[in-house]
Amino acid sequence: MKAKAGNTARYFHLGSCWLIIKAQLKELYFKMKLQGNWFRYKRRDQKSAGSAHKDIFVSLTSHPPRFCTLHLTLKSLLIQSVRPKELILWIVHDDMKLLPRKVIALKRYGLIIKGCEDLKSYTKLIPFLWENRDATVVIADDDIYYWRDWLKELVQAQGPGKAEIICHRMHRIKLSPEGVPLPYKAWEYESVATEPSVLNFPTGVLGVLYPPNILHATVLDMQTALDLCPSGDDIWFYWMARLGNASIRRVDKISSLYCWRSSQAVALAFKNTGEGFNDVQITNMIKRYGFSWGKSV
Repeated sequence: MKAKAGNTARYFHLGSCWLIIKAQLKELYFKMKLQGNWFRYKRRDQKSAGSAHKDIFVSLTSHPPRFCTLHLTLKSLLIQSVRPKELILWIVHDDMKLLPRKVIALKRYGLIIKGCEDLKSYTKLIPFLWENRDATVVIADDDIYYWRDWLKELVQAQGPGKAEIICHRMHRIKLSPEGVPLPYKAWEYESVATEPSVLNFPTGVLGVLYPPNILHATVLDMQTALDLCPSGDDIWFYWMARLGNASIRRVDKISSLYCWRSSQAVALAFKNTGEGFNDVQITNMIKRYGFSWGKSV
């Protein structure tokens, strides 16, 4: 009996070791791929990154627990086949002095770093909107590997004159017979549907493109946002999109998500999804702003 238990523990240990090695090899693959693209980008005098799009901005934020891998994400954004007019990194004033030299050095290649007040996860978009609501902006996360055509795919998916928000990743809201959202875990996770819908729920992790002024002006009310959705910026931005009469659509191509391994220890998703806090924040939004569009779907 003891021998059997010992063998089970040994197999479990070997299985765990293999999973760790597999994860390390996967991260090494993405780092090498990024480094190769970055080397070609610098060697060709930055021309290999493509031409800059004069009307598109990319905005993101970060904080100290993610600083160790931040330069990797920023490099992947700087070498896009279609470059944004500006790549803006928003950093809370008190964290500025903690930025690694690897991040600061990227200013040479076009990165813009701006200080701002601490708006939690909202910092990726709200400071930009305070400065410029008349521009198209794409939000990105600070812990993701972005493939070279990431921005190009978002831009090409835009329909001229349409009030649509474009994303790479979304969930599909499932409704009760009364037309209100079911619990978050009952939604269609990572929906592959490509038709526009008011029930498509974009997630910022893989990037969301917001056309000018498509979000309701209430989006800038940070006191209300932090009261109702203290850690649910995706939820707040979705409701602001609907109050602005926007629909949401996913790009046609399905792309996989890769997060740098060391960055996930502080991910908000653990609290929001794992502990059910998304449902609390969604209920707050329904009580304040309603969900009238659910009855017409």
